[in-house]
Amino acid sequence: MIKISIADAKMMKADPKYFTGNAWLVRLAGSDDIAVNTARVTFAPGARNYWHTHPGGQILIATEGKGYVQKKGEAIQVMLPGDAVTILAGEVHWHGAAPDSVFTHIAIQPKVGGKEIDWLGEVTDAEYGAGK
Repeated sequence: MIKISIADAKMMKADPKYFTGNAWLVRLAGSDDIAVNTARVTFAPGARNYWHTHPGGQILIATEGKGYVQKKGEAIQVMLPGDAVTILAGEVHWHGAAPDSVFTHIAIQPKVGGKEIDWLGEVTDAEYGAGK
């Protein structure tokens, strides 16, 4: 058994190669023996990650603020605390904060062959602005 206290967990700035704006990650759970990664991600207002996919899908659980999530080709969805989104394997999507709110979610994604994510291109300001 491995217990992590959020007070002791290391907060890392999200990699600017894959995020627009400021975001921070805290790894909550996971190990080499369990092929799932779980993290708390906090986005500054207007921050978002790039378009991406997950080979094993992803679950997002909103915990604070107002956020956006979008599957390629569909309308942007608003996420509020308590909302949960299931993203199927291979679905091209992005998520992040609304322009006027910090947003935090828990992200849970299985590792498939040791891989969790495939990054694609940046979400443009026009794509992001469609949620306003």
